[in-house]
Amino acid sequence: MAAGTVQHSLVVENLHAEVGGKEILKGVNFSMKTGELTAMMGPNGSGKSTLAYALMGHPKYKVTRGTALLDGKDLLKMPVDQRSRAGLFLGFQYPQEVAGLSLSKFLWTAYMARRTTQTADVATFDRDMKTHLGYLEMDEALLKRSLNEGFSGGEKKRNEVLQMATLSPLFAILDEPDSGLDIDAVRSVGNTVAKLRGPGIGILIITHYQRILQFVKPDSVHVLVDGRVALSGGRELADELESKGYDFVKFGLPADTS
Repeated sequence: MAAGTVQHSLVVENLHAEVGGKEILKGVNFSMKTGELTAMMGPNGSGKSTLAYALMGHPKYKVTRGTALLDGKDLLKMPVDQRSRAGLFLGFQYPQEVAGLSLSKFLWTAYMARRTTQTADVATFDRDMKTHLGYLEMDEALLKRSLNEGFSGGEKKRNEVLQMATLSPLFAILDEPDSGLDIDAVRSVGNTVAKLRGPGIGILIITHYQRILQFVKPDSVHVLVDGRVALSGGRELADELESKGYDFVKFGLPADTS
């Protein structure tokens, strides 16, 4: 941590959440700080995306118990826009297409909405955006096209990381940024996330596989199984999961007594 840098915290304790009356999260506990990159891994149906949406405030995902605190402030009591202004960002697993809204206009509007004043240096914004486009190997022509409309899967995922770079959140949750991508796109997304990593941002990567972790090198890895963090460790845990699969974690879990 650089001298003079303020470190921020995100703390989740005993988080329970349901979707359509079915409990998905059954007491999730984890914490992270700015300057850290954390991976949340787990098999299909374990609750990874539910965790992301519950923290961001999607109305379909109902939190029934537990807390989520950003610098001690209760995220769960904030509407979605306030969670964003407080410093939380979600990169979607399935980005939506929005016809008639150009990518450049969307990025500028989102950028201005996050600012405490309505003044901004347009030249600096344009320069930084083009730098990030270069990192992501994205064509500048995409800026003139409607948001995600006609984009390839890789372009959509790169665009989510571009948004993260533009908004500079305190904590970014990237929900399966590697799903559906070929190895070149995974490398591009992973390398850009690694470049954006720094003392002023905490990044949570949600993923099934360890392939993107080869590029971002997480500080810690959590394994989510059946709505709970079943195992935590360092980067080596992702390698162990790659070789053994998730069954070795599942079989070691205690019986559900909730």
